[in-house]
Amino acid sequence: MTSPKGEAAEKLAARIRELARDGIEFLLVREKLLGPWDLASFVLSVMAAVEGSGTKVLVSGRPDVAAAAGADGVHLSTTPGELTVEQVREQFAEGLVSVSCHTVQEVAAQTADLVLFAPIFGKTENGVEVVRGVGVPELQRACEVAGETPVFALGGVTEENAAICLAAGASGIAGIRMFFG
Repeated sequence: MTSPKGEAAEKLAARIRELARDGIEFLLVREKLLGPWDLASFVLSVMAAVEGSGTKVLVSGRPDVAAAAGADGVHLSTTPGELTVEQVREQFAEGLVSVSCHTVQEVAAQTADLVLFAPIFGKTENGVEVVRGVGVPELQRACEVAGETPVFALGGVTEENAAICLAAGASGIAGIRMFFG
């Protein structure tokens, strides 16, 4: 797989510029199928699209690519065997580190600069729950446990329920469909 080209790349860049103008704090580049060169090229194009906006670009799981492209940070999952926050800081000391967490215990154990907590709301397909959400009360507990570390709510967050997440203590919301759907 390669990064978007032509009209698709222009549409994506236009949407990223729009989001950056609207004040999106962070943009996560999560392209698991791209090789390091294509990923770095894609990250550079995303960074060009947000230039001058204050939007920070994070690269999922690749501190080497993030550092080479001059990105603002790295995002990690809590999957066993993945890089740890400490390993990323060794490779990319000046960058931000965010991490996905799914339990309050994972949040409590984090040393990251920010946390994505998910899934807040469940997902149903054809009337059947396929992903169970942790719920807003659990989000509130995660925010309390995180202390000064910003927690962003992810998973089923919509324009209609975003305010509930913020009222529970989330520093912001995260999503794909909400911003790129």
